[in-house]
Amino acid sequence: MALLRITKPRVFTISVRPINQVPLFQLIFYTHKSLLMQNLPVFSQFLRLICTKSSASFSSPHDARITNALISIFTKQPFNLDNQELRNFGSMLTPGVVENVLNGLKSWKIAYRFFNWASEQGGFCHNCYTYNAMASCLSHARQNAPLSLLSKEIVNSRCAMSPGALGFFIRCLGSTGLVEEANFLFDQVKMMGLCVPNSYTYNCLLEAISKSGSIDLVEMRLKEMCDSGWAPDKYTLTSVLQAYCNARKFDKALSVFNEIYGRGWVDGHVMSILVLTFSKCGEVDKAFELIERMEDLGISLNEKTFCVLIHGFVQQSRVDKALLLFRKMQKSGFAPGVSIYDALIGGLCARKETEKALHLFSEMKELGIDPDIQILSKVIPYCLEEIDIHRLIEERQEDLDMEARILLYNSILNGLVNSKSVDKAYHLLRAMMGDNYTDDVQVDKFFIVKEMVRPDSTSFSIVIDGLCNTGKLDLALSLFRDMVQIGCKQNISVCNNLIDRLSNSDRLEECYLLLKEMKGSGFRPTQFTHNSIFGCLCRRVDVAGALDMVREMRVHGHDPWIKHYTFLVKQLCKQKRSAEACNFLAEMVREGFVPDIVAYSAAIDGFVKIKAVDQALEIFRDICARGYRPDVVAYNTLINGFCKVRRISEAHDVLDEMVAKGLVPSVVTYNLLIDGWCKHGEIDQALNCLSRMVGMEREPNVITYTTLIDGLCNAGKPDDAIHLWNEMKGKGCSPNRISFIALIHGLCKCGLPDAALLYFREMAEKETPDTIVYVALVNSFISNEKPTLAFELLKEMVDNENFPNPLDKNDMPLREAILELAEDANTSADIKNLIAEGRIPAIVCRSDVGSRGG
Repeated sequence: MALLRITKPRVFTISVRPINQVPLFQLIFYTHKSLLMQNLPVFSQFLRLICTKSSASFSSPHDARITNALISIFTKQPFNLDNQELRNFGSMLTPGVVENVLNGLKSWKIAYRFFNWASEQGGFCHNCYTYNAMASCLSHARQNAPLSLLSKEIVNSRCAMSPGALGFFIRCLGSTGLVEEANFLFDQVKMMGLCVPNSYTYNCLLEAISKSGSIDLVEMRLKEMCDSGWAPDKYTLTSVLQAYCNARKFDKALSVFNEIYGRGWVDGHVMSILVLTFSKCGEVDKAFELIERMEDLGISLNEKTFCVLIHGFVQQSRVDKALLLFRKMQKSGFAPGVSIYDALIGGLCARKETEKALHLFSEMKELGIDPDIQILSKVIPYCLEEIDIHRLIEERQEDLDMEARILLYNSILNGLVNSKSVDKAYHLLRAMMGDNYTDDVQVDKFFIVKEMVRPDSTSFSIVIDGLCNTGKLDLALSLFRDMVQIGCKQNISVCNNLIDRLSNSDRLEECYLLLKEMKGSGFRPTQFTHNSIFGCLCRRVDVAGALDMVREMRVHGHDPWIKHYTFLVKQLCKQKRSAEACNFLAEMVREGFVPDIVAYSAAIDGFVKIKAVDQALEIFRDICARGYRPDVVAYNTLINGFCKVRRISEAHDVLDEMVAKGLVPSVVTYNLLIDGWCKHGEIDQALNCLSRMVGMEREPNVITYTTLIDGLCNAGKPDDAIHLWNEMKGKGCSPNRISFIALIHGLCKCGLPDAALLYFREMAEKETPDTIVYVALVNSFISNEKPTLAFELLKEMVDNENFPNPLDKNDMPLREAILELAEDANTSADIKNLIAEGRIPAIVCRSDVGSRGG
């Protein structure tokens, strides 16, 4: 999207309500054409002169003496309100003196005390300038509460205000976010006739509102300004632009920008508003395009905007654009500081662009910019050469306090661990502890720490974690014990990490020992601690131990993790210990835990696999009675169980119950029932189930079609099977290997080898046919008294080296087929040739076949 005049037609429409689309400049510039176009520069300067005029001045030495005396009295400690000199000055107060005193006091509290004291002096009344001086003190100190009270007091006092004074006070309110107070003050002063706002006043109000993001209020005030006869100027539209940008109303913002551009009012501030908005919204490319357009217009960003944008680009993970902007910043004559280098180096390191990060690091050093500890901690982990790390330490160590040194060394440890140099990290940590030798091995000079750097908990955590990840648990445990010896406090994070690694290594006894040490050291085990050990017990299928841990977790208010106890239930069921699995879940309930439905589904599946469907149904009914809402997976498990024991009607009842409870059966649900009906010989019921499946907008898959094709062939309906095959392909469902086997084998069983051969050839174009398919075709052609075709398939099978081994279940039927062909006059000679060549086994008589079967 282009960013200048191309984006919108040069018509600026701001509507308070969506009903009126009158272009704003048609309303404004034609009404005020002679005033605005002919005298705009002079008129604007005149207004600003009026608005900024102050009553404060040292009109006489007498006023100056009073001012200095009051400042001295109020700043002297302790302050005494009953000071006789102070009482004497009360009658000498003038607005000019009060304003000068307020401007001269550095503390807002003292200024506020003086302001309130002056209010109580007889014969003195604050004017708009004294109110503004106090408002300035409070806004600079960000004291919203007293500033809000001051805005109400100025209304209650019915103080007359010049347009400039009112605008100044409103800006003070806006700078601290007191937008409601700014609007209230504006309306009250105007309504009470205390001030007639001019364009400057409206501009100040719009500027305050623009920071709040209230678009409706901005548009209302803009219309009010126009209706009052004041023509918006550059400052007006800049505030409106800011408001639309803050509200992310980009279309309207660009319309306003086009008007500013068309009037020749575009400057660095206007462009910066757009650029910063695009950056904050993640539109980095658009922001950068706008920056380049600024260069074409001869407009430069200021240093602050450069810094904000670079940081913003890095946060948006656009380090590429941040680097380009960094170079533009340098070309503009600005010297980037440490924070900019920190942001860029950090962003490059996060993106693993280490070469660029190190280059930037070298550049800042060449420019004489000393990297702080934050930059060093980012760079050091990526220094490939130990000599580079050593040099950095030598250069900066003396300049760093102990805390910064530890951070520096922790960065080195982290870098070594991340680069898989865990052993070196371990040796460096030992050196930090004051041990420069380990056993008989002398440590490299790189690891000799010249000045004592006592490692902290983070140092140990980094190395212990690295040792754990590389399987060096014993070394990690040894280091963990050493923490206490050097006075470094162990922490829960390190303890949990060790317990987790020990549990994953099935070192349960050591887990319990470490848990005991944790409690002895005053550490309260976390949910992670207990579940690490619980997971180990579940993997061991230690039911008693797991229940003991569940009880301990209950005492500490921790919940056992679903994945662990579900795994235990599944393992028990796999070992045909389904009853124990149910007892375990019941014990969990007694301990006050509610096992997840996933665990119960696993138990139900365990009973299903051993065909104990009644027990599975009992669990299912029990959990339903206890308020569980079984999901589709649980229902499918139960349906599968009934189908396995050929209780298909009951499986169908479960489907009806499932639908009645608002669950939508899955494709798997219907496939289970279709398979059950087919195996039960009820092909019509299976087809009805298919119709119901389609009616429920569940698309049949290749398993659905394959099951039905097999069932139709078994039911002696090969034509229907072929019709369903064509329907499957017509719907874009490609047959797989099992589908081809089911159809070919089924057609052979139906005595249609010629039809089966066609699908066999289609299958052969995609993959090598299975032995079972060859055997089925060979036997079917023999049964149809077509021995020549049977032999051709046999020879093809032999040529493709697809002959079954003696342990294959297809070996016996194939041997019988070979014997049939050997006894047939049309193929006997060919069979003898294959036997003579050793390509098929010799079969002398049927007793040979029988002996292999026995």
